[in-house]
Amino acid sequence: MKIGMFSWESLYSIKMGGVAPHVSELSEALAKRGNEVHIFTRRGDFDSYDRINGVHYQRVEEDSSGDILKQMAMMSDAMYDRFVKVQKIYGNFDLVHGHDWHPVQALKRMKKEYSIPYVLTMHSTEWGRCGNNFGNKGISHLEWVAGYESVEIIVTTQKMKKELKQIYSIPETKISIIPNGMIPGKIMKVIDSGSARKEYGLKFGVPVVLFCGRMSYQKGPDLLVEAIPHILKNRKDVAFIFAGEGEMMHSCEEKAKKLKISNACRFLDYIPAMEKEKLINACDMVCVPSRNEPFGVIVLEAWDAGKPVVATEAVSIIRNFEDGLLAYIQPESIAWCINRLLKNPKEMKKLGDAGQRRIAEEFSWEIIAEETEEVYNKSLGSLLPVT
Repeated sequence: MKIGMFSWESLYSIKMGGVAPHVSELSEALAKRGNEVHIFTRRGDFDSYDRINGVHYQRVEEDSSGDILKQMAMMSDAMYDRFVKVQKIYGNFDLVHGHDWHPVQALKRMKKEYSIPYVLTMHSTEWGRCGNNFGNKGISHLEWVAGYESVEIIVTTQKMKKELKQIYSIPETKISIIPNGMIPGKIMKVIDSGSARKEYGLKFGVPVVLFCGRMSYQKGPDLLVEAIPHILKNRKDVAFIFAGEGEMMHSCEEKAKKLKISNACRFLDYIPAMEKEKLINACDMVCVPSRNEPFGVIVLEAWDAGKPVVATEAVSIIRNFEDGLLAYIQPESIAWCINRLLKNPKEMKKLGDAGQRRIAEEFSWEIIAEETEEVYNKSLGSLLPVT
């Protein structure tokens, strides 16, 4: 198949979050299976065209003026124009595959003017990101439109499927569940843990709990901050690293001061990918205190490094007490889980090892690419004329 992949981010353009590796690594796996894949994305500091790991990158200039809706509308116009030119050179595409709401206006134009069906992967919703509130009504409207117009929708978990059915009334038969993936060994690194901790002013042997994600209400960093006093009562030398940017950074720092736990915390703001990988390998456990979590790529990253994960019940990919611990969405419960693991190093290793095994068994991109092709074939089959 000839596939157009549309996303506002990728590993080889502008990289914002978990959608970037998903788009690039899925595309590479599809290309290995004999498909021709073109990723239409923003240019950033890259050239307008590249072919990387068998995937064509068609990059467009971005315009950062106006609000996010205006920016994405201009990006969609640029993507559509680029698509028209690329199709003249490479031939007609069989289908296009969009990721989240950002390129939806481009997908709509291609469907209307070229009758090209589009598949949509919904990695999250505005409802979930805003704490069960529709938030930006314009974004929510585009999500609803895409849900209505797309021929098939892919989500990463059963929980996301339920969310789409409830908030946008999307029929169950239209939604397929295909998880995120991970290249085994991508995160796992042999590092000097002592030296890594020293960079953040931490002593050798100090247990380190890592939060890595957006500092937003959805991701729950404030819940971890509130859990820290309950953890320090059991062990005074535990250190907590918060890696990520977002609107809750300042309030979490202020809360840490108010609770008199600032000495135990390091707030790093945004960190590049290499530093993130180093921190995951250097920490003792990863905490995912989300209030709403469509999937949780950080869980796969932690597992790949053999690290145990403490998460809330919002994270549905963890099997409680088998490959991680699940807490209620409250600080005391998060603290209980972390305290349990700090007292049981053997359990920490057991959970980390179990997660690492699941990467190869369930989350390889080869498996995910095959399942994605099945959705593509279903999409194209549904458009065949009845004879």
